[in-house]
Amino acid sequence: MSAETTSQQIALVTGGSRGIGRAIVEELSRTHQVIATYNTNRQAAQEVADATGAVILPCQLGDADSRRELLDTIRRDFGHVDLLTNNAGMAPRERRDILEASPESFDELFATNLKGPYFLTQEISRWMLEREVGRIVFVGSISSFTASTNRGDYCMTKAAISMAVKLFAARLAPHNIQAFEIQPGIIRTDMIASVAAAYDKRIQDGLLPQRRMGEPADVARAVRSIADGLLDYCTGQTLHVDGGFHLRTL
Repeated sequence: MSAETTSQQIALVTGGSRGIGRAIVEELSRTHQVIATYNTNRQAAQEVADATGAVILPCQLGDADSRRELLDTIRRDFGHVDLLTNNAGMAPRERRDILEASPESFDELFATNLKGPYFLTQEISRWMLEREVGRIVFVGSISSFTASTNRGDYCMTKAAISMAVKLFAARLAPHNIQAFEIQPGIIRTDMIASVAAAYDKRIQDGLLPQRRMGEPADVARAVRSIADGLLDYCTGQTLHVDGGFHLRTL
């Protein structure tokens, strides 16, 4: 499908094959032509495409050549992007105390979680500037402000994403382009499947003011509010989708 054959707005969702990304694709596909990227799990991505009509494209976000191939394909077939959702990311392959963490893990996480979305957003922003319209979402994490000493590299990438949102929001605001951060909390995905039972118990014991774990659809609904333009005068804001985890109470 090309830009000439659809009047729908175009949404790009990175990491759209599973979990939060899949929920965002499912939500946005009701109103947008969605382009969803995947890295390794083509079967899962194809299932999403079959269910939603999304166009699936491979992309190893931390690799410059892979990003360029993705961008060239989108530019050729669609011409522009109205909504960019930077969702793709990864956790460390092995959790290690910061005194034992490896440079290899650090480099891999920063390439995938920060460098990739930063430079993808740079290029998409240039396209948006041509039309002076667009919306950008970064899916961050409560790990941007919550110290987990056994995955420090991950926490630092998410803290850096928070600043990236502020930078793009400030740079693009005069041109009718808004940037937002969504910070999910504990969300029921396969990323936390091995510790979900422990989290459920901690939540019931009071870890979260709202006594339930989040679902991918909770994050997708936050993206929906941005996609529908309901927050267009709120650029640079962070949406906490965390059941109140960010609140400080006495």
